Amino acid sequence: MSALMWFRRDLRVSDNRALHHAVAAGGHVFAVAFVTPVQWQKQDESPAKLSFWLAGLQELAGRLAELGIVLHLAEVPDNAAVPAALSRFAREHKCETLYFNREYEYYEKQRDEAVVKAMQAQKIRTFVCEDRLLVEPGRLLTGSGGYYTVFAPFKKSWLGLLPRADLAPLPVPKTVAAPSPAPRLSVAEISRQLGLPGWRSDLWPAGEAAAQKRLAGFAGGCLEKYHELRDLPAVDGTSCLSPWLTCGAISPRQCLAAIRHEPEKCPAEGSGAEAWLNELIWRDFYTHVVVGFPRVSRSQPFQKKTVALKWRYDESDLRAWQSGLTGYPIVDAAMRQLKQTGWMHNRLRMVVAMFLSKHLLIDWRLGEKYFMQHLLDGDLAANNGGWQWSASTGTDAVPYFRIFNPFSQSQRFDADGCFIRRYCPELEPISAAALHDPKKLAGEIAKKRISYPTPVVDHKFARERALAAFKTL
Repeated sequence: MSALMWFRRDLRVSDNRALHHAVAAGGHVFAVAFVTPVQWQKQDESPAKLSFWLAGLQELAGRLAELGIVLHLAEVPDNAAVPAALSRFAREHKCETLYFNREYEYYEKQRDEAVVKAMQAQKIRTFVCEDRLLVEPGRLLTGSGGYYTVFAPFKKSWLGLLPRADLAPLPVPKTVAAPSPAPRLSVAEISRQLGLPGWRSDLWPAGEAAAQKRLAGFAGGCLEKYHELRDLPAVDGTSCLSPWLTCGAISPRQCLAAIRHEPEKCPAEGSGAEAWLNELIWRDFYTHVVVGFPRVSRSQPFQKKTVALKWRYDESDLRAWQSGLTGYPIVDAAMRQLKQTGWMHNRLRMVVAMFLSKHLLIDWRLGEKYFMQHLLDGDLAANNGGWQWSASTGTDAVPYFRIFNPFSQSQRFDADGCFIRRYCPELEPISAAALHDPKKLAGEIAKKRISYPTPVVDHKFARERALAAFKTL
């Protein structure tokens, strides 16, 4: 009996439920992954993220080889071609079963449903495992049987379920055959053909081993002060695990296990571990929203009334935002961080998202798309949820009248200007006080003859314009 394991966003051998069950069934195990360049382009997958995924796939191939499992890499244009390709592979290798871990987004669900039908036609049994979240969609519903649309009651329900949930990470599966040399995947050739420029491997080395090392370092280091440091972009105070979580080089169960000293209990209230657990719950929440309200996967606002919002389109303003040339130092530094590293600090994601959607009154979907095209950790659910929260169009959204003042945000979270100067080196001669005050900033720029743009819009004017637009709804 032979089984086929289909890898997607689960590039690890430890705590991989589909792989665990495929091996546990006995018999030979084949593994396959697909490169889908046309689909990737359609879904705005960033070159950095794809490079990171391919490199992680290469590492995975080596780990699977140690278990006696060969990973095959095939290229098809898009999701529509996957069912036929999988069927062909299963026939050629005489596979009787197919295992994979569930994905929840619109295009991925369509693909997987088509795969199941194709396997049924061949009388191949398909096993779909819940692996990507701590609590799978459908287990937490409101009293009326619907999906939660507000985070606070979702979290309460989630925490209530936690002591009873089986969230212990699974070990590495047993060896199924004699270890073999890792296959020579055509990762480098694929990267060249697709024109992928690579990613900051010095910051985020690809693969499961690197993810485990990062988690251990975080849990044994700044986790204790995470609640105090997580909003400070100049400080290494967050886990930075999101790229590995997105490609599945590490699981959320492994993350949870690393911060829970007692499996049946939640972390202590007010602790860094509790604050980080909150981020894991948000991750679940936004994916539940995608499942419960699939329109958000298709560029639709959650709050239907906001469809009528009169967004501006100003190419010059949009380009200034994308390029980090808005004249607002914290916004510009954050956008340059994204471009240079493929990642952005979470506090700053809110700041720049609100700046685009509120200060510039530019459609949040343009920002969502730009983020996906550049983020190493681009996840549709989390990215969409964050953008809609900031734009006041989503579930549990910030009230429309709440509009971050970027100068106040930088004063609060980057008081000495260390982060700003790191990514806006032209502002090195500017005093810390001036970095957080538009009048002082303009004065010092003029006095020191620094080349830096004037603000693209006045904060007070922008706020009033945004409020007026939302009040028409």
